[in-house]
Amino acid sequence: MKFAFEDRIFSIVTHIALALLAFVTFYPFWNSAVIAFNEGTDTSLGGITFWPREFTLENFEIVLKDIRILKGFGISISRTVVGTFLTIAATAIFAYGMSRKELIGRGYYMVFCIITLYFGGGLIPTYILIRNLGMFDSFWVFVIPSIISVWSMIIFRTFFREIPPGLEDSARIDGCGYWGTFLRVVLPLSGPVIATLSLFTAIAHWNDWFVASIYINNNDLLPVQTLLKQTLDSNIASELNADTAAASFLAKRQSFTTKSLTMATMMVTAIPIILVYPFLQRFFVKGVLVGSLKE
Repeated sequence: MKFAFEDRIFSIVTHIALALLAFVTFYPFWNSAVIAFNEGTDTSLGGITFWPREFTLENFEIVLKDIRILKGFGISISRTVVGTFLTIAATAIFAYGMSRKELIGRGYYMVFCIITLYFGGGLIPTYILIRNLGMFDSFWVFVIPSIISVWSMIIFRTFFREIPPGLEDSARIDGCGYWGTFLRVVLPLSGPVIATLSLFTAIAHWNDWFVASIYINNNDLLPVQTLLKQTLDSNIASELNADTAAASFLAKRQSFTTKSLTMATMMVTAIPIILVYPFLQRFFVKGVLVGSLKE
């Protein structure tokens, strides 16, 4: 009885600790959303915590009237879709080759891949390489340098090795080569891993702002996250072009602040990727664990 009581106390303490951790993790996002929906001048007075005091959609209207944000969304969506597809496709093909026992020297190849997880060339050599490849101010600078993910390759490779050999042997008997076996047998069985790694890759592409800040000078190619970084570093109102519709809107209504516009921009950039989670959540545990428990 004493043991059961101690277990109950432990369970209660654990749930309280997890609830506090969840609150501490979620509250900054919630508070940012509250500020985004609150009138800017009222927010500057302080005291905005859990609910908007002066509800308004003006902050979002200003942000969405900025043509730079709309173009940035187009770039972010394009790089996320194209980058995720190419990365998953190239990495899965690479991993399938690495999973084949008949691949000569695969142990050495694996060592070379592992080394890249711990050591990199550095920013300056990478900068010189990108420049020599002619990818400055190019959409492909978002995609090509990260087209292979070694971490994802290891997950794919481990998962592929767990597929029963009899399935591939049956495909070979039916006349499939390596490509046929990969496309018709291996990939259809890899749905959970593909979905999970696709989400991780998409999030990395969507959230990245650093690449554009280094290699992109053309404002029409800046993704929305880089624009958000610029917003956080400077006053968004002073950067709006006087010829934009947003500028005329600002001239009529001035109940905004830099902080309120920044929070609205954060919400606009975060919500799209958040909406993807519920559709792929069921693949998380199954996809990652199945591809990583055995080696």
